Amino acid sequence: MTSTETSILGLERSLSGRLWRWRGGNMDLGAGSATLEHDLVTQLLLARGVAPDDIERQRNPSLRAFLPDPSLFRDMDAAAERLAQAVLTRERLTVYGDYDVDGATSAALLIRLLRGLGHEADYYIPDRLLEGYGPSGEALVRLAEQGSSLIVTVDCGAMAHQALDMAHQAGVDVIVVDHHKCAAELPRAAALVNPNRLDESDAGAAHGHLAAVGVAFLLAIATVRTLRQRGFFETCPEPDLFSLLDLVALGTVADVAALHGLNRALVAQGLKVMARREGIGMAALIDASRLTRAPTCSDLGFALGPRINAGGRVGESTLGVRLLTTEDPDEARAIAAQLSQLNEERRAIEAEVQEAAEAQIDAQHNRAVLTLAGRGWHPGVIGIVAGRIKEKTGKPAVVIALDADEHGNGKGSGRSISGVDLGAAIIAAREHGLLMAGGGHAMAAGLTVAPDKLEALGEWLDQQLGHAVSAAQANQALLLDMALTPGGLKPSLVEAMDSAGPFGVGWPGPRIAVGPVRLVKADVVGTDHVRLIVRGDDGASFKAIAFRAATSSMGQTLLHATHHRRLWLAGRAKIDDWASRPQAELHLEDAAFAD
Repeated sequence: MTSTETSILGLERSLSGRLWRWRGGNMDLGAGSATLEHDLVTQLLLARGVAPDDIERQRNPSLRAFLPDPSLFRDMDAAAERLAQAVLTRERLTVYGDYDVDGATSAALLIRLLRGLGHEADYYIPDRLLEGYGPSGEALVRLAEQGSSLIVTVDCGAMAHQALDMAHQAGVDVIVVDHHKCAAELPRAAALVNPNRLDESDAGAAHGHLAAVGVAFLLAIATVRTLRQRGFFETCPEPDLFSLLDLVALGTVADVAALHGLNRALVAQGLKVMARREGIGMAALIDASRLTRAPTCSDLGFALGPRINAGGRVGESTLGVRLLTTEDPDEARAIAAQLSQLNEERRAIEAEVQEAAEAQIDAQHNRAVLTLAGRGWHPGVIGIVAGRIKEKTGKPAVVIALDADEHGNGKGSGRSISGVDLGAAIIAAREHGLLMAGGGHAMAAGLTVAPDKLEALGEWLDQQLGHAVSAAQANQALLLDMALTPGGLKPSLVEAMDSAGPFGVGWPGPRIAVGPVRLVKADVVGTDHVRLIVRGDDGASFKAIAFRAATSSMGQTLLHATHHRRLWLAGRAKIDDWASRPQAELHLEDAAFAD
């Protein structure tokens, strides 16, 4: 390390081996009293790249401040016109969704929109195991034969050239609402709305971070505007589009979309809608997740989202859409309970696959991208396992379930690290002849590969992404927003920091360093979680917990550290409200000896 790299808090090296750097200026609070909340939030916003003259807009991200004119996106007006025509002429239409949270929320949003317009829509969610990702030509033709003259695909379709050709030949119009990367040649569709089209305008492409549910919400706005211009609402009320924002928030966060710009406003306002518990299915989902307070961003990603996903991963793919569109409270409670049970089953399956995949890591220690494959692995959990391995190793990971179809081909799912565009690499691998199918976005991708191409795929990804991974890893410092003594870690500080949210990918939650502290107690709780009780020189004590860290080098060091050595602890401050009086605690990400 250079001298400048060792200056933060006087530390030479953390237990994880990472550098600690300030995210944007040194906000050392010393005794821990955070002046005024306004100043704290301002500092956090500035550290996330907000220009000084944009602070007030970002402090309370509203739709009025961030929502673009939907017409700036290519094909948006055509899509709105076609959807409005279907409403006016009472056409039979089907919403064709994906089986994950983004697909379920996108489909539910359009179904509820159309219901608010007095028009019932059918829906079709493919089975992950039997049909795989994206619209199949056979399914589209079958829907046409059953009477649908319009099909709207959501969170899929941008690369479905053959399937959409079959739909066209069957005489059915298809509107594609997607956000995944596109090829230069687009599939045949009545309209294809996707901010990641290669021919999208600069203004539209600036919203390429939208999840599909965000694009669907913009289509809802455009459709209502089109119907308003045609006088449709002279005899009936307009639907409440804001009531759909709970779906937008859930799909956006669960799909790990970057929470800056418009996405941040959509999620901020969607959380407010969710807190009102007006959606019958969403309220049942919240109850099934055992939440007794208004959901936060973290809850969407780790409690609500996984339950919706469980239906598509290890259960029935339509459960998520059914829950989010039902108007029957009893049905909602039953589906939510079923999804919770499926989520528990998913966890058990996931643990088995993860153990088997991790056993292959050492053999690929020299590779920049891990390509792990096994027979008997459940295709419904490989994406989660890829994400776990990515977090554990700091490398992009592709996990492939072999013999996933009747032809013996492998179905794979990949997760990437910031700065490495895995989706583009998967598309290039397909064009290079290494994959039968594949696509995605920067941080996540899916693929189908023949067994005899597996080794070549791993070598190709390693070669193509090696430099990008090395560059990304070189910049993987632990970025800190502030440092404080233990006495400053209070619930009021956590609440003040939270007001700069919502936080997620692209808008990281505040990370603080607290210390110096000495260990009072260190033990293992739950599933390999390391729990610490520490006390500072100021006499204040608090709890810290490092999740799934018991077998890591950092976890073992903390469990065996002597009590006289002083430490700095770094992580996310949270409020533990299980006790009679709320307490602030630290979710530990790293630690370093202070002396």
